[in-house]
Amino acid sequence: MAPRTKKQPASSPERARTRARVQGARPAAGKPAAGKPPARKPSAPRAELHPRDPDATKARLVEAVGRLLARDGFGSIGLRSIAAEAGTDKKLIYRYFGGLPELLEAYADGAQFWPSNEELAGSSLAELRALPVRERWALVFKNYVAELRKRPLTREILRWELSGRNEVTTRLERVRESRGVALTAALAHDLPPHFDAPAVLALLSGGIHYLLLRAAHVRDFNGIDLQSNAGWQRLEQAALALVEHQLLAR
Repeated sequence: MAPRTKKQPASSPERARTRARVQGARPAAGKPAAGKPPARKPSAPRAELHPRDPDATKARLVEAVGRLLARDGFGSIGLRSIAAEAGTDKKLIYRYFGGLPELLEAYADGAQFWPSNEELAGSSLAELRALPVRERWALVFKNYVAELRKRPLTREILRWELSGRNEVTTRLERVRESRGVALTAALAHDLPPHFDAPAVLALLSGGIHYLLLRAAHVRDFNGIDLQSNAGWQRLEQAALALVEHQLLAR
């Protein structure tokens, strides 16, 4: 009887193919299967052209203007940059606002950038006019500081404004000036002619702006703690004393 021959083991490639057939193995990661094109990577989501909530989208665009101004300055403002910051399509700026100038106007008019006169007066300007002189000036000074202290983006924009003038700064300035003129009229409507209310308010508001910007990096100024409520209360009392001294000057 002829001796039984021993079956030779399959070679390594043959064993791999057999194992793949049995286990349903797939090609190695990163290598496409034979005859199949490589899988395409998912593309980034496209910006929305038909948002479900137009009001929310408009608010995001307005807020994006403030963030860009505060973070990157006035040179960063453009249709593409604002749309990218808001996560939407630049075409929506034209649809909802008409263009970039109108969007900037909407930001300047909004309460996010600059406090309204009603916020500064604590009520209406008519009610402010009815208050005694010292009380109305104290109220506005206190509210002015409080409103700017809680608006970090506004403070950053004020800092950027010192670096140059452009269309954006012009629009922001126009809003501030128009509100300031109306507020000054309410504060000074019954004061004597020698009291130069616009000049006094310019000095006080300019000092507030500088000290608020300085407080972001330096805590104390001339012994006043600019990062504490107590420090700003001292400044408020000093400002009122200056106003009263000016009233009694003649």
